[in-house]
Amino acid sequence: MKTVWITGASSGIGEALAVAWSREGARVILSARNEAELERVRALCDEPSRHVVRPLNVTDMDAIRDAAREVGEVDILVPSAGVSQRSLAAETDLAIDRAIMEVNYFGTIALTKAVLPSMLARGAGQLVPISSVIGHVGIPLRSAYAASKHALHGFFNALRAEVHKHGVGVTIVCPGYIRTKVSENALRGDGTPHGQLDETHARAMLPEQAAPVIIRGVNAGKREVHVGGREILAIPVQRHFPGLAARLTRMK
Repeated sequence: MKTVWITGASSGIGEALAVAWSREGARVILSARNEAELERVRALCDEPSRHVVRPLNVTDMDAIRDAAREVGEVDILVPSAGVSQRSLAAETDLAIDRAIMEVNYFGTIALTKAVLPSMLARGAGQLVPISSVIGHVGIPLRSAYAASKHALHGFFNALRAEVHKHGVGVTIVCPGYIRTKVSENALRGDGTPHGQLDETHARAMLPEQAAPVIIRGVNAGKREVHVGGREILAIPVQRHFPGLAARLTRMK
């Protein structure tokens, strides 16, 4: 039985992955800040008693180390906790840039470093950070969010090269628009919530549709999994036609 540890498991992609992996027979460790919501998700999983709720704030480095010791060996780590942004760079307080980096980048890296030694010792494991299409393509009103996701790619691409010979894999997940609360919970330049469901997310793919695509990619050991609608085409456009991508992403 595989053990899958998912942060951000109280909603959205994290929740959908927890339920989907439970149906494949995995033991899921569910982490997020809201324990009541984690219990709700556990109840949705197959055989709820098989799974573990472990509340965690990914900006608390000591708590991450304690949680990793309690959880023990993990076969698949999915750092899915994250926060987005809806503000112009020039109007975003530097404290908000730092806050976004703390959750999206440093929280993910700290969790990875807490779990990695055990994987290296066993010569097995899979790291599955949740990035974004914006990890490849920067778009307006997301400067700090894009920076945090680009940083994940730099770290995990380097890490993949380091740990390949030790039997540890890295699959970076790049969702496009998925119908979650990411836009409602996104931060404005002053740190207040955006509080609105963006039109792009209102008509987007459901997390329950994205989860099987992600799991298939992880099972296949893919380097990256791109999941979403037509917006995921921005990744090859950025790679092969960067000038075109720059023109398409400009604010009108």
